[in-house]
Amino acid sequence: MTTTTAWTDDELDRVGHAEELQIASLRRDGGLSSRRTIWVVRLGDDIYVRSVNGPGSDWYRGTRVRQEGRIQAGGVTKAVTFVDAADDEVNDAVDAAYRAKYGHYAAYIIQAITSPEASSTTIRLVPRPDGS
Repeated sequence: MTTTTAWTDDELDRVGHAEELQIASLRRDGGLSSRRTIWVVRLGDDIYVRSVNGPGSDWYRGTRVRQEGRIQAGGVTKAVTFVDAADDEVNDAVDAAYRAKYGHYAAYIIQAITSPEASSTTIRLVPRPDGS
């Protein structure tokens, strides 16, 4: 059984303001996958990520194996649990957060990260104690 912890206010600020996040999933053998660089958004006391390439993306498929991994962003390194966020209300809020944070990028890029295919991969990152 995995015990969860909460993000500190400092971690929420630092990860939420980071332009990019490094994510690595825990493999079946207990090792970490290669890190991938993705975008990240904060909603209140939660941190969310999603795959711009939808559920076929290698890094996203890796999160399905053990649903645990490690992230780095804004000077924060944290063990996390990957929690599916397949809720229309959450996805709409995450879409808005992506548009607000990354709106300075080309419209086609924002359309890709807020597409139904990308939205289907929305993950809430839940911190967990190291070593669990």
